[in-house]
Amino acid sequence: MSTPLLTPLNLTLLVLILTLAYLRLRPQSPPSLPHGPQPIVFKTFTPRTLLKYNGTDNSPVYLAVRGKVYDVSSGRNFYGPGGPYENFAGRDATRGLACQSFDEEMLTKDLDGPLDPCDDLTSEQVDNLNGWIERFDEKYLVVGKLLPFRKTDFH
Repeated sequence: MSTPLLTPLNLTLLVLILTLAYLRLRPQSPPSLPHGPQPIVFKTFTPRTLLKYNGTDNSPVYLAVRGKVYDVSSGRNFYGPGGPYENFAGRDATRGLACQSFDEEMLTKDLDGPLDPCDDLTSEQVDNLNGWIERFDEKYLVVGKLLPFRKTDFH
């Protein structure tokens, strides 16, 4: 006695297997990745153009030390508005960090003048500054360089 292959049970199992195979192997939409942060482009800053990166209105927080501009936004609690180092946000912090002073007089007053060369720092202050630079280099991204304002034919 031979059993026919096309029984209702076999046809049902065949349809079930083909349906499962289709569901398993069918093309799916590609996975969507979340958008990352905006890329940071290395820029040249002057004291005046750096000033707007002080963390107000949810802007990034940058500060400069010895000509390097660091993005310290991840330390917004320290360097942003209301933080203990907020005077340095958007400014050249070289002299203040070297002298361990967070007072306003440590900041450059003339934003269109020359940068403070810090030639009068003591060896202890220079060592202190180098420690800060080492810490910033390890912890924060360098996003640009600070140059003095140069008057051109367009100004």
